Amino acid sequence: MKVAVIGGGPAGMMAALAAAESGADVTLFEKNEKLGKKLYISGKGRCNLTNACATRDFFLNIATNPKFLYGAINKFSPQNTMDFCAARGLILKIERGNRVFPASDKSSDVIKFLGNQLAQSGVKVVLNTPIMDLLCQENAVSLVTISDILCFDRVILATGGISYSATGSTGDGYKFAAESGHRIVPPKPALCRILTKGTKPLEGLSLKNVTVSVVCDGFTMSEFGEMLFTADGIGGPAVLTLSSRINNLSLENAYVSIDLKPALDNDKLDARILRDFSEKINKNFINSLDALLPDRLIKAVALQSGIPFEKKVNQISVEERARLVRAVKGFRLEFIGLDKVENGIVTSGGVDVSEINPSTMESKLHKGLFFAGELLDVDAFTGGFNIQIALSTGYVAGKSAAK
Repeated sequence: MKVAVIGGGPAGMMAALAAAESGADVTLFEKNEKLGKKLYISGKGRCNLTNACATRDFFLNIATNPKFLYGAINKFSPQNTMDFCAARGLILKIERGNRVFPASDKSSDVIKFLGNQLAQSGVKVVLNTPIMDLLCQENAVSLVTISDILCFDRVILATGGISYSATGSTGDGYKFAAESGHRIVPPKPALCRILTKGTKPLEGLSLKNVTVSVVCDGFTMSEFGEMLFTADGIGGPAVLTLSSRINNLSLENAYVSIDLKPALDNDKLDARILRDFSEKINKNFINSLDALLPDRLIKAVALQSGIPFEKKVNQISVEERARLVRAVKGFRLEFIGLDKVENGIVTSGGVDVSEINPSTMESKLHKGLFFAGELLDVDAFTGGFNIQIALSTGYVAGKSAAK
């Protein structure tokens, strides 16, 4: 069985490896000069390979089409990924949130490891070779390169989405899939920044243990955790997850609300503020908040409270204090929208999974054509879940294509 894999990311490498170890004659085509170019920058260069959570908890972290992935994740689970690496010599470690990294903290070691596995399994890797077209025939699929037409029994598309196009994710797979009759769910940004107004003075300030919410017409979507202010918006783990929760919603008239003290209800926060004020009773209001808030956030919160900066603490009224509580519990930013899809960590949208057999990753429209990874309309939150999805769907596609 001659199998071609298009794309040298985690899905493509795993698909090629699974197919070769199942007895197929496999050729992996990558248009870049090396494999795993996007994998190299994942996890800030450390490669969060998977998440060591229970399989049932894994599905709670899938944002789009979790049911489609039941079979793939169960056939090649996070534990299978860790066992696969351990048995073949890649040492891993588990960090906070069950995030799994190579012990070396180097994504290059993961890429080198997968490359070695491909070589040992006899996969022919062809670099610097973009595929120009895909020709689906009755009993075969042909690939068109710049200089040749190559015929294969099976083809696995694992070309990724359109995030970080400099790594090669330029949407080629969408074109191939659409030309073969597949519906493409319009790509959207996922795990991206939320763009807002007024954050330039706070650029670089990070906050822990806050609740970030997007509020729109009485509807609220929230996420707890860490966040970061940027020049034109907000980012960080909580915001990235929140972006994937809201990217299918209509968000006209939305705003961002940040609870800076989610562990305290209004009454407890008011009592805390009273204690702070009692120790600074003769100070100006603007100079009384250093124990409550980071220095760089004081002016912004004070402005939203509406309390004059120079007003003495001992002159602040109960109503003014209530406004301060509201400003701390609901620090407000004007919502502009999500960052562009190019800047998202992953792409939401892609090949409509209703047209893909979830047990095999084979197209329901064209026998011999398989899909894996980010190209599919599946995506998950941060924590190693997206790379695991790529590995799981790649594994199933590779095993199935080799039969």
